[in-house]
Amino acid sequence: MAEDSTPKASEDKAADKSAKKPAAKAGDKPAGKAGAKPKKEKPPKPEEKPFQDFMQQHYLPEAETALKEEGLKDLTLQFEKQPLEITGGQVADDCWQVIGRWDQGKRQFNIAFLDEDIKGQKVFTYATSDAKPSTVEQFMGDERRITLDLMVLYTVQRLNAQKWLTRN
Repeated sequence: MAEDSTPKASEDKAADKSAKKPAAKAGDKPAGKAGAKPKKEKPPKPEEKPFQDFMQQHYLPEAETALKEEGLKDLTLQFEKQPLEITGGQVADDCWQVIGRWDQGKRQFNIAFLDEDIKGQKVFTYATSDAKPSTVEQFMGDERRITLDLMVLYTVQRLNAQKWLTRN
């Protein structure tokens, strides 16, 4: 009994307890990981899809909904590959364009993707009364991160700046 109360015996017991605790914790972690379910892969963001799929499956429907909410009733949106023409010539060879028409075809805008990539160079043109566009403007040129929501927002803002959606 005297041996149990000596300082050396109590130190040995404390050392045994501390040695057991880390071993038990280390053993618990792998068992917990082995029982955990593997994480499901997230579906790709719309912006990560191939260009044409993104435009047809996501951008066109979202833009059409947003513009109709702004009051454009007879809006038609098309996504076509064709030359970008303006009054006096042709700006670019075949490039993918979103072409929006309404007001019985009297108003039209084009968003042309010169690089066939939503992150690439984009330009905006507009025309009225079946005329060819006369102005080419950079579209979303300052944006570093391009998302579906931003593309739709910029489209609505640009048409609103033209005073085609609301009057001041």
